[in-house]
Amino acid sequence: MRSYKDIHNILLERIKGGEWLPGSLVPSEADLAREFGCTRVTVNRAMQQLADSGLIERRRKAGTRVVQRMTRNAVFEIQLVRHEIEQRDGSYKYLLISRVEETPPEKVRAEMGLASTDALLHVLSLHFADGAPYQLEDRWISLETVPQARKEPFDTISPNEWLLREIPYTNAEHVFRAARPEPQETELLALGEGEPVFVIERTTWLAGAAVTHVRLVHPAESYRLVTRDQHGSAL
Repeated sequence: MRSYKDIHNILLERIKGGEWLPGSLVPSEADLAREFGCTRVTVNRAMQQLADSGLIERRRKAGTRVVQRMTRNAVFEIQLVRHEIEQRDGSYKYLLISRVEETPPEKVRAEMGLASTDALLHVLSLHFADGAPYQLEDRWISLETVPQARKEPFDTISPNEWLLREIPYTNAEHVFRAARPEPQETELLALGEGEPVFVIERTTWLAGAAVTHVRLVHPAESYRLVTRDQHGSAL
C-alpha cells in the first residue's frame, strides 16, 4: 500500500508537470483513494501537505482546486504587465526578442539556488504601452521544474502570463531598485543618454524547486509602483 508521502509526491508531479493546471478541480479524496488502493485518511494527509504548501485550495462542498494566481502577491500586488497597461486604457503589444536554452550566469544560479550548470530556458521579450517600450522581461525558466516550457515558443504570449496560467508557485522573492541600464537595455527600451531604469527582480519556487528568475526593466520616467494598505494600519 502506498504511503501518504508517495501519494503526495505523485500529486505534486501532476501539478508540476501540468497535468493539473492552476484553477483546475482535483479529484475527490474518495476517487484518489480508489486509484491508489489506500484509505481516505492517507489521501487526506497527502492533500493537506499540498494545501499547507499553498499549492491547492480545499473548500467544503466546493471541492479542491490547484491554486491560481492572476497576480503576484507579497506585501504588495504586481499585476500582469498586459493587465496593467490595459486597465489604464492603454494599447498593449508584446514582442519576443530571443528564446534559447543556455547555461545561466553564476548570479542567476545563485538567485535560483541551483547547484548544477544545467541549461535553462532564457527568454528575452519586450512589452509596449501605446507604442513605446514599457518593460523589458529578461527571464530564465528551469526546464527541470517546468519541462513543458521547452515546447512553448513564447511568440504570442509572454513567459510571465504563460507561467501564471500553467504552473503555480509556493514562494517568491522580490527585489526593487533603481539602476543604470546595461547597453542592450538602453537600446531595446529606447532610452536617452544617462536615463536611469527601475528594476524588479523576482525569483519563484514550487515546493522548494526553482521555477524562474526574471529581471523586469522599465524606463524610470514612465513607470511607477503603487501599493495600498488594505487594513489602514500604516502611519
